[in-house]
Amino acid sequence: MRLAMFDDGKGMRLGAVMGDMIADLASATAFKNVLACCDAGLAALPELAGAAASAPKVRLTSVRLHAPIPRPRRNIFCVGKNYHEHAKEFHASGFDATATSAIPDLPIVFTKASNTVSGQGDVIPASLDESKSVDYEGELALVIGVRKRGIAKDDALAALFGYTIVNDVTSRHLQGAHKQWFLGKSIDGFCPMGPCVVTADEIPDPTLLHLITKVNGETRQDALVSDLIFDIPTLVETISKRITLEPGDIIATGTPAGVGIGFMPPKFIKAGDVVEITIEPIGTLRNPVA
Repeated sequence: MRLAMFDDGKGMRLGAVMGDMIADLASATAFKNVLACCDAGLAALPELAGAAASAPKVRLTSVRLHAPIPRPRRNIFCVGKNYHEHAKEFHASGFDATATSAIPDLPIVFTKASNTVSGQGDVIPASLDESKSVDYEGELALVIGVRKRGIAKDDALAALFGYTIVNDVTSRHLQGAHKQWFLGKSIDGFCPMGPCVVTADEIPDPTLLHLITKVNGETRQDALVSDLIFDIPTLVETISKRITLEPGDIIATGTPAGVGIGFMPPKFIKAGDVVEITIEPIGTLRNPVA
């Protein structure tokens, strides 16, 4: 299923995207949002599918899509330098202020504040970064569907509720100046997410997913998820070894080569630009810059 949060002028509520239509699940089930679905886990899918079949439907073009999880309960887990070519471009960019080598030996895990989340069509507020060094990072994100610590690699995919897209927007100047990543990545509105969550049963092999990022129609990033340095099971095992993962937790898996700092001179985003990140079957996350 493709679960989303939508608003048609009658308040934000849960829906199921079905082609060019969206079914109003909130009118047909007790589930009011995507987080509630994560709490129930994939066992809730038969009920949700039955409700989607009978629920009233409206055209997607007539509604506003919000982030599928507009306010995560916790910070978003993020992974840095997790595609080989991006690790090299970032290390060579002059903004990698702490690392001694391009390719990390272990996953680099940091967090991004929950206030950063915005939805489909919301503006990326580049004006909040006075250094004018705002960069895009298209990423596949995992949505957790269990409460568990110590998840083994072999069990990692079964611990997922689904997948979505995030844009890990970053102030490169702040990232470099503070010699850590949290402040430069946690500016309000610096994490567009969506347009929906595709449940894990629809994506049995995430390594086959293909990520494309375009800025103003120009392809900047083009990679397969199979190019990750540390794969999805490794990320889930690494984080859950120390931290109990909870339903609705989000793990952004890293960005491929082609970010703005990979160009000479850097191609930072600015007011008037449009960033589009596509991963099928999740769809396209589109956000203007202001």
